[in-house]
Amino acid sequence: MTVTPAPGWFRIVALVLLVGGAIGCFACVQQFRLGAEAMGPADDYQRALYAALPSWYNAVYAVATGTALLGAIALLARSALASPLFAISLAAVVVQFGWLFATTDIIAHRGALTVVPFPLVIAAIAAGSLWLAWHARARGWIG
Repeated sequence: MTVTPAPGWFRIVALVLLVGGAIGCFACVQQFRLGAEAMGPADDYQRALYAALPSWYNAVYAVATGTALLGAIALLARSALASPLFAISLAAVVVQFGWLFATTDIIAHRGALTVVPFPLVIAAIAAGSLWLAWHARARGWIG
């Protein structure tokens, strides 16, 4: 496939996704390092919730953030690898937050308005990133 010039907004969006991916990876590393205290002083509920996470949970978080960062790099490099990387990231986000909401009492304990908006934004960004990669591939902006 021949790669054609991409519009300027494409590079800007890819750079924003790169910065967002780096922030996500930093947050992931902080959670690995600090546990429940990663987002600031944790209460007893947050500590208990974090302690109860299955061993695979952090791995899924790392996959979600790592593939998002790699997908953004692939977009900037105009590589078709962006699509599968963003697809993996979206799947990992769905598994991560789906498990959290389906198997814990976090919504009952914290309230839906407190805990649901952030994961919805993350899922929307992941889905939008995947759509952008598909769109860019269809337009020939990535090879």
